[in-house]
Amino acid sequence: MLPQDALVVREQAGPDHAVVKYSAEDLSRPKAGPANPFKAETTAAAKRKNVLTGTAEETFISEHTFRSKHRAIERRGGPEREYQTVAQRKQADAQVRASRESKGSATIAEGPGSYVGPWARYKKVEYEVVDENEPLASDEEYEMVEEEEDDVVESGTVVKAPEASLARRKEVEEMGDETTTFNGSQERDYQGRTYMHVPQDLDIDLRKEVGSTTNYIPKKQVHIWKDHSGAVTALRFIPESGHLLLSGGADTTVRIRDMYHDRELLRTYAGHSKAISSLSFNRDGTQFLSASYDRMMKLWDTETGACVAKFTTGKTPHVVEFNPDPEHAHEFLAGMSDKKIMQYDVRAPPTEIVQEYDHHLAAINTIVFVDGNRRFMTTSDDKSLRAWDYNIPVPIKYIAEPDMYPMTRAAAHPSGKYVAYQSSDNQVLVFGATDKFRQNRKKSYRGHHNAGLAIDLDCSPDGQFLASGDSAGYVCFWDWKTCKMYHKIKAGNQAVTCVKWHPQETSKVVTAGLDGEIKYWD
Repeated sequence: MLPQDALVVREQAGPDHAVVKYSAEDLSRPKAGPANPFKAETTAAAKRKNVLTGTAEETFISEHTFRSKHRAIERRGGPEREYQTVAQRKQADAQVRASRESKGSATIAEGPGSYVGPWARYKKVEYEVVDENEPLASDEEYEMVEEEEDDVVESGTVVKAPEASLARRKEVEEMGDETTTFNGSQERDYQGRTYMHVPQDLDIDLRKEVGSTTNYIPKKQVHIWKDHSGAVTALRFIPESGHLLLSGGADTTVRIRDMYHDRELLRTYAGHSKAISSLSFNRDGTQFLSASYDRMMKLWDTETGACVAKFTTGKTPHVVEFNPDPEHAHEFLAGMSDKKIMQYDVRAPPTEIVQEYDHHLAAINTIVFVDGNRRFMTTSDDKSLRAWDYNIPVPIKYIAEPDMYPMTRAAAHPSGKYVAYQSSDNQVLVFGATDKFRQNRKKSYRGHHNAGLAIDLDCSPDGQFLASGDSAGYVCFWDWKTCKMYHKIKAGNQAVTCVKWHPQETSKVVTAGLDGEIKYWD
């Protein structure tokens, strides 16, 4: 490639024609080719000069090339430089040197005033300021530049909040932090019962033991909810009966809906200022926790929508999980962005931390209770898995292999013997949940894409199937025993990040994702 300021020249060719008549002159003209090493260089052509220094030919160059060459000469003082005296030249050179930045001190290694020596730069004028109506030359361009004020604020300066922020803050204060709206058709039925009552007028018994029916893979979509205005980030069925579905979204709200009768939206819980990261029902479903990227964890009454308590450590909670054990049903664990797992008691003051588990090296991703709720397993962005005894802040097992990837979501198998983890290398791994906590190398579920997203997965209540979302908008179903993929349903155009099996139905699954639609499959 030519240098940037190379002279690009072209000869002006005479009229050319496809058929060239041969003539004696053409045939006798020497052809271009390798030089004859035996030919003497003392020909008349070699000696011929038409200017004092050699041969000059007329060439045609573009206006742009001429201008850039012309400027290069002018920049060095141009032709006038010849007529300058020595003193004038020295003065001009001194002006050039003055425009250079200082060489710095050799005693300073880095930072302001550090030594740069011969590499000191010249202070350049970034742009020439011209008047708006000033005509421009054909090869000049202009750009509208707005001078930015220096954003450096002196230490100790009292900065006033922007008007828009103050107005918003006032609006929030007037509204109260937490609000709830009943969206259903009626709050109580003719017997005075709220939506918390498990319906008994259905052709299915919702009070039977979870997992007592055989499950099948759903085939078609039976319903869709579109009440979230942003992506859906968390889904939870009410424990045991599954007649209510709780969802949290990027629109900062939590919503609960009926899964039977009219399948209507029942209540909206508002109070967070950023997207919801995790939800968790307590053992009987009367209360639930919502964690959000506004660094707050809030405990809500499912029936009335009242905010019962607020918890925060000043860090973002990534996952919250109530203890399912009856003895510790009022305690919950929260996995934080600062690599700690906090244990709270909802009966104690919100500032009181019951226990702190601090061994992970990066943000916590999952918390799963195992072994009769006496222990729990956690994974983190540090690509490790740790198992803990409840209430004892020292891990009893630590698993970290060089080939492991961060595990972003988890689902306990109904048998209680295994936990399935969504590994970020596009596969689902299975770890034992009893004494050994070893990885089950025989079980690996592949065929879906989850890298870069926290994609939910869930086991069917009878433990026969494993379902997972997909970053391409699919829902994938595998056989738990053989690890073979049975079915792949296209559930949308954007990633499906939430998947939940209905605890009582035979083949009903609910999915949601980045498109904000919650879909019900049968």
